[in-house]
Amino acid sequence: MKILVTGVAGFIGMHVSLRLLNDGHEVIGVDNLNKYYDVNLKQSRLNKVLEFKNFEFIAIDVENKEEIEKLFTKYKPERVIHLAAQAGVRYSLENPYSYINTNISGFINILEGCRHTNVDHLVYASSSSVYGGNTSVPFSEQQNVDHPVSLYAATKKSNELMAHCYSHLYGLPTTGLRFFTVYGPWGRPDMALFLFTNAILNQEPIKVFNSGKMTRDFTFIDDIVEGIVRILGKVATINENYDSNYPDPATSNVPYRIFNIGNNNPVSLLDYIEQIEKSLNMAAKKIYLPLQPGDVVSTYSSSDNLEKWINFKPNTSLSFGVESFVNWYLGYYNSQK
Repeated sequence: MKILVTGVAGFIGMHVSLRLLNDGHEVIGVDNLNKYYDVNLKQSRLNKVLEFKNFEFIAIDVENKEEIEKLFTKYKPERVIHLAAQAGVRYSLENPYSYINTNISGFINILEGCRHTNVDHLVYASSSSVYGGNTSVPFSEQQNVDHPVSLYAATKKSNELMAHCYSHLYGLPTTGLRFFTVYGPWGRPDMALFLFTNAILNQEPIKVFNSGKMTRDFTFIDDIVEGIVRILGKVATINENYDSNYPDPATSNVPYRIFNIGNNNPVSLLDYIEQIEKSLNMAAKKIYLPLQPGDVVSTYSSSDNLEKWINFKPNTSLSFGVESFVNWYLGYYNSQK
């Protein structure tokens, strides 16, 4: 198939594209290579996919309505994986407009492109952050998610609502994936694993928020890729049993689906740090700080709906995942010297 991947130079975008290219698909990759974090890392990721003859890169910002229109008109992708976004909970407190411009305006451009070129299936990135202040765990797609605690979360919830409108109005099949703390080789420098590894190697203290009393459902990148590829191949459908008197938030009477994609196995932050220490064979110096605005204490994914839909759920062990990241990190940065 001809597949458009936005955010192709991103962490998840690169891994998904490599999988699709190895499977023989034609991939059109879009990215603006912005400076939110190290552009050299993004370029290195992009170089990995540029090695494939069945890949074409287009330097476009999804906020650019005219360029996105031209992109869809020219390439007419059969399916779309939309991963481009302004990421990061804490940064949304510093630069809120960036989240509205990219995550809202950018998403409407993608929806319009899909609508006007009759795309078969749009798969897009949502986030576990939409669960906000929820305390009932594990988080289920059937729960209410109307109480976000960061603007980033609010934009991701908005994406789900916008997608439903297009599924309803134009019959566009859409599937939103709520990612739970994705980690692994080529990961983002603003994520805990990257920050902690870098600090420990440089014998600098790491910031441990909420005095370490936090848990996260860390999900390895290979599991995320497997989930995305399987979801892409199973087009969203109408829930034939949908009852508008008792609406299911994860499905609809239109071709619309929402799934958690998490490891279903929350890990304490201190245990996570301990695993990094083991992999590096170095001890971390810790500074204990209060919970940050926009952060949540725990995330915990129910994977039941995902498993029923695609016969798969994430299951990679933390020890394997952290070791894989550390080995990549040491190899990548030693090669840059």
